[in-house]
Amino acid sequence: MTTRPHMTTLLASAARILAIIALVYVVILLLYTLFQRNLIYYPQTASETSLVAQAKANGLEPWRNSSGDLIGWIGRSEFDTAQPTRRILVFHGNAGNAVVRDYFVSLFNQGEFNWQVYLLEYPGYGARSGRPSEKAFVTAALEGFDLLQTDNEGPIFLLGESLGSGIATQLAAQRSDHVTGLLLITPFTRLADVGRHHFPWLPINTLLRDRYDSKAALHHYHGPVAIVTAEHDTIVPAKFGRELYEHYAGPKIYIQLEGRGHNNIGYHPRDPIWSEVVHFLVGKQEG
Repeated sequence: MTTRPHMTTLLASAARILAIIALVYVVILLLYTLFQRNLIYYPQTASETSLVAQAKANGLEPWRNSSGDLIGWIGRSEFDTAQPTRRILVFHGNAGNAVVRDYFVSLFNQGEFNWQVYLLEYPGYGARSGRPSEKAFVTAALEGFDLLQTDNEGPIFLLGESLGSGIATQLAAQRSDHVTGLLLITPFTRLADVGRHHFPWLPINTLLRDRYDSKAALHHYHGPVAIVTAEHDTIVPAKFGRELYEHYAGPKIYIQLEGRGHNNIGYHPRDPIWSEVVHFLVGKQEG
């Protein structure tokens, strides 16, 4: 005779537990929706004065727009030539700021290469005003690219590192006739794909504001694309870069760095991998 009341109590307890679980899940969804950009962007900020001093120590010069605003840094060619033969516009990853990416200058001023390197800073990073978002970053990228075109109509390559790959592909899509080539390092297909990989229990595709859909963007670009992934990348697994490579229909090259992870890519100028990448991009330009 006590079975039915006991079952009723158990069902009531189960219902309360499920209600608590549902409430916790809803709270998590709300927190993710409100603070998702804090999970995507990790800017390092500093005063312009301190960054200019740091840049000078790293061999970089301020890059300013027509209004005099600091938008990034320039790495001049070390070779004694009147005009570098090529320029590359760099979009760094989601953490830190552009001034610490001076290793890209060394990478593109090696051996027979003579490149001028432009390190774009993002809104909300370094000393640059604004708030991080896909729209703000792509707008800044377009401004920087158009400024380079105004200064000189010579070839411009793009380099996107991690999150920066999503910006590089968006820019290439919108300036497809003027981007000479793309180098994408640890790229992804879409930011939502990476989000689902790390948070499979969240409806990422519904909640995500900043999409960074490189797969769709590359439909509008037909120049050479070099994709480099890291075998042990746990942040942006290599499978996403491989999928992006297989999806792209234009001239392309894929290199996976064996034994390396997301944060130990290794940008040594004498590494033959980078020479292979540069020769591919330059060869396609000249061909």
